[in-house]
Amino acid sequence: MNKVTRVFYISIVVSVLFIIWGMIPETILPNANLDNVTTNIQGFLVDQFGWFYLISATAFLVFAIFLIFSKYGKIKLGKAQDEPEYNYLTWFAMLFSAGMGIGLVFWGGAEPLSHYHVPPYGESQTSDAAKTGLQYSFFHWGLHPWAVYATIALALAYFKFRKQSAGVVSAILEPLFGEHVKGPWGTIVDFIVVFATIFGVATSLGFGAIQISGGISFIFDINQTVAMQLIIIAIVTVLYMISAMTGLNRGIKYLSNTNIVLAITLMLFVLFLGPTNFIMNLFTTTFGSYIQNLPSMSFRMTPFAEENTWIKDWTIFYWAWWIAWAPFVGTFIARVSRGRTIREFVSGVLLVPTIFGALWFTVFGGSTIHLEHFEGIDIMQHVNEIGEEVALFALFEHFPIGVVISIIAVLLISTFFITSADSATFVLGMQTTGGSLYPPNIVKFVWGIIQSSAAAVLLWQGGLGALQTASIIAAFPFTIIMILIVVSLLKSLRLEVKEREAKSKR
Repeated sequence: MNKVTRVFYISIVVSVLFIIWGMIPETILPNANLDNVTTNIQGFLVDQFGWFYLISATAFLVFAIFLIFSKYGKIKLGKAQDEPEYNYLTWFAMLFSAGMGIGLVFWGGAEPLSHYHVPPYGESQTSDAAKTGLQYSFFHWGLHPWAVYATIALALAYFKFRKQSAGVVSAILEPLFGEHVKGPWGTIVDFIVVFATIFGVATSLGFGAIQISGGISFIFDINQTVAMQLIIIAIVTVLYMISAMTGLNRGIKYLSNTNIVLAITLMLFVLFLGPTNFIMNLFTTTFGSYIQNLPSMSFRMTPFAEENTWIKDWTIFYWAWWIAWAPFVGTFIARVSRGRTIREFVSGVLLVPTIFGALWFTVFGGSTIHLEHFEGIDIMQHVNEIGEEVALFALFEHFPIGVVISIIAVLLISTFFITSADSATFVLGMQTTGGSLYPPNIVKFVWGIIQSSAAAVLLWQGGLGALQTASIIAAFPFTIIMILIVVSLLKSLRLEVKEREAKSKR
């Protein structure tokens, strides 16, 4: 089971070629460098198939909610005697850290503020723009992305732990395509999974390094340089490789728990040192409007305002990004969820991160908006001058013990950075060794080096955006694969219940 598969070798070759392509400047390949090509492909997909991403993401949410209330809810992800490997707190911490931890820190203060200045509709910098902006932040980081993760994770966990299939995505499709998934088509499916994971995580590592260096430069008033970012990547690479070699039950488990403690500490600091009453009032009203407007937001396109690219730039981009991340996060969540029932699993994966994420955006986004709307402090100026990575630190500048809070934030970004990379090396190892639950350290080591190298080289060359776009392009074929996964899972669940009912009648 620990033997590497052909997906391993194909993925390494393609990864190296993409990194080399990303290093070639536009002057050498005027119209064929990675950035131009991937941007054109992604632009075409978003323009022509934005509706497809919206409908698909909403369909996965409907499917997840259906499973909670269906007769399949009592089915256990594992054998009848299997008990959960991790307690609730550790389980939530692990899926949350892998799912979107570093993104929450990066966008927590920046996204609601951005929507306040450029709202999806209506006038900017008004109270309505503030409420709408926060509502859309809930939408982009709430039930939809976690439903995408839950769908793929549930299918992987069900087939791996209950049906003893190989823990690779192609194995989920066996009820539909039989032995064909063990041939070239299965290899293509698993390659798409690995491709999206490598470049999605490498992009996050690059952006994580940018935010850590941005925080350090903002706190200590020193210039942010690419050299500093590369040093950060090197240090974090050593740390996450050490963590990866210790296995799930030590490295990722302890770091994930640390993440949750640091995240809650940071959030409570800002909640109680900031405009507490305003934040809680804003959370209550915005969460209500999010639930109330969820159906209309889920299907909102702008066919009569083609020049309005807000939906494409934000919602459709996010849906493609979450689907591109789904194989990585889904594989990891599946691995740590053995022994839970389908109802318990889906409810936990959907509700807990959504509510925590909504509170997080209200605390940080609400605080940045409060400073601008009521106190006339221009946080957006720092964002426009430097980048989104400093929004959080520009906010902390206006708090008591702001430096202390900023240092905690840098620590939190660093631990999220390590757990994301650590989780990814595990997932890539699992997907390229035929689904082994304990991939060899040497395989994890190879993937760790490739991820960090991709992030470092493209950060140096300014090609992280191209890498991100390349990863998102993989979301299009994977959306089709996920629709097939839903059909395959339903077929298998229906057959299992039918067999069980037939036995009980005998």
